[in-house]
Amino acid sequence: MKPIPVILIFDIGKTNKKTLLFDAQYQLVFENAIQFDEIKDEDGAACEDINALTNWVKSSFEILKKDARFEIKAVHYTAYGASFVYLNEAGEVVAPLFNYLKPFKSSTKELFEKLHGPVDQICLETASPDLGNLNSGLQIFSIKVAQPHLFKSIKWALHLPQYLHYIITGELASDITSIGCHTMLWDFKKNQYHKWVLQEGLDKILPPIKQNVGLHDSSAALIPYFSAFESPFILLSTGTWCISLNPFNNNVLTQQELQKDALCYLSYHGKPVKAARLFAGKLHEVEVQKLKEASLSADAYEQAYAHLMQDIVKQQVQSTNLILQGTQIKRIFVDGGFSKNELYMSGLAKAYPELEIYAATIAQASAIGAALSMHDVWIKQPRPNSLLELKYYSNRLS
Repeated sequence: MKPIPVILIFDIGKTNKKTLLFDAQYQLVFENAIQFDEIKDEDGAACEDINALTNWVKSSFEILKKDARFEIKAVHYTAYGASFVYLNEAGEVVAPLFNYLKPFKSSTKELFEKLHGPVDQICLETASPDLGNLNSGLQIFSIKVAQPHLFKSIKWALHLPQYLHYIITGELASDITSIGCHTMLWDFKKNQYHKWVLQEGLDKILPPIKQNVGLHDSSAALIPYFSAFESPFILLSTGTWCISLNPFNNNVLTQQELQKDALCYLSYHGKPVKAARLFAGKLHEVEVQKLKEASLSADAYEQAYAHLMQDIVKQQVQSTNLILQGTQIKRIFVDGGFSKNELYMSGLAKAYPELEIYAATIAQASAIGAALSMHDVWIKQPRPNSLLELKYYSNRLS
């Protein structure tokens, strides 16, 4: 039997690590998932086991190359952001993959501001909320000031998606979707590294920026929508965090928006994507648990839950409005957990009667996006028209 031409995607989340093979119609023909136990860094903080991850990527690639059922025509990568892998001159990993949730030392922040000025101003210029280690540029600064011996051994710093690319190809490269993702590295107005990055010499350990050498997962998840629709839209990606993404908002980020947890990403085309975050999924989880513990009657529970969802939708509208205003948006696509919640979806439709509201379903959105971004590289036939399943909501449903 003739092997099937496929693209291999490594999709690395905080919990699940996946290898996926897609055929020419972007149908999933192979999937393998694994989880790794976290290890501890030198401070006892939990972090990714980068050695286990590296070995798994290498061995998975070798196994799939030898699988007679498939002919791998291209390989691509998507992973979570805000995490650097540090290499020495020999290309060896020299530090843990530090957890971006690790608390950022106040003394390090004070030193940063003493050297480079108020963080608030730099946050505005780099379109990055002040998030401590979630601003991955500050991770490098912290190593430089707190672990100078380690810093001296670092020849290259690669965000995780680009490290995956390095494992397979040996190429050292940065990608704009990682550099431009709340890192506090990129000056969005000047379209270059921020001056503090140059002053610290950090640009010297960041490899040259190339296009599409591994994608930040949020940027990858937008690509199926770019492929299917030309008219302006917002993607509302729901989960623990509900993130509203507007690739058609070119307005400069304001201090007020920043303080309300808005920020900018860079798409794989290098264009700004304005985003707003809301911790709605976590709020829902906590409040539902409280309702369950309250021993309410069925009617009382239903009433309380409806009130909770009204409150969440109200907060969601306030968040989404941050990146909606001043744009010609016609549609909002909702994916993730809340896309299956009738109260949430009908509430959004009622709040936006002038817009088309859709629940969107696409399995493996980030992986499919990474694959689509490589379409012209590995296959000659046209892209599928749409890989999305849509359910339309309007105010009439509420």
